[in-house]
Amino acid sequence: MNGPTLPIWQHKGALKIHSHCHPLLLPQKTDHSISIHRANNVNDNFSIFTATHSLDYYFTGVTPGIKTPEFTAVGCVDGLQGGFYDSNVKEVVLTADWIKDDDDVEHWTLQELEVLIFVSSGIHTWQRKFGCELHDDGSITGYSQYAYDGEDFIRLDLNTVSWIAANDKAVIIKQEWDQTPTAFNQKNFLENDCILCTKKYVDVGKATLEGKVRPKVFLYQRDSSEVVCHATGFFPKALMISWQKNGEDLHEDVDLRETLPNLDDTFQKKSILTVSPEELDKHNYTCIVQHISLEKEMVLQVNNHRGERNKIYVYSVLIVTNEPNYNNNNNGP
Repeated sequence: MNGPTLPIWQHKGALKIHSHCHPLLLPQKTDHSISIHRANNVNDNFSIFTATHSLDYYFTGVTPGIKTPEFTAVGCVDGLQGGFYDSNVKEVVLTADWIKDDDDVEHWTLQELEVLIFVSSGIHTWQRKFGCELHDDGSITGYSQYAYDGEDFIRLDLNTVSWIAANDKAVIIKQEWDQTPTAFNQKNFLENDCILCTKKYVDVGKATLEGKVRPKVFLYQRDSSEVVCHATGFFPKALMISWQKNGEDLHEDVDLRETLPNLDDTFQKKSILTVSPEELDKHNYTCIVQHISLEKEMVLQVNNHRGERNKIYVYSVLIVTNEPNYNNNNNGP
């Protein structure tokens, strides 16, 4: 069987983020970084999104001998980068002002950690991401996943406290790891220490993390068969874009893209509807945007702009919310 066999590359180093938190063992980030709950507003039946708080980490190791750092680590709170490390600089860099400026937060320090890359020959990449989420109702969730050469490799099942191989190449690793207490130790960390750290960072950074920024929405037709609904500049990260056809929810021919970060610590998200010009003429299509900063969902009529393709329509939502504006500073690398 071809694939990873022996761990022949190592890098020492780990991150300790706070004196009251357990040293983080291995970090990375995903779109799990903010979960959402939906609650009906009794006044207008608009589903309000409430973002839970999260702590996510990303580690990446690459085969030695190329210009890319052999080892990098990034830590994020509620989707915002708090700090990073790479093996070239050999120094942890704090990027969030609310971490750097708070006297109660100890600067990240290096602890001993062994990160393994399984390679046979050539250039390879070994990644890990893990994190936890604290929901408004007190419930918690967590995850721990690994990737090899950019593809899912193995992940932790918190329910069974065992490893799930994503492909045949990972089976031998699963068998080895299932014979160790690694799964139990990671589960314990995700459900306890990680949650304690999340609470601490949210308390320290509440002025930033509890702020809300309203989205701006762009509606445009990219070609003859694609209509794009693009929301940007919003915070927190949880936002929903959906489509309706003649007032009915539409799920077919919809491509909902991943939420992406902007340079100013806000986020953007787009959804693409594939529909023929004939269908656009026959039916009423609408894009619906929901976010915690809005008192009402935004409803954008596609048919209002038929015949004016490739033209961007910007919808500011300042008139539908009484939430204060929220300013962020970009401190990323």
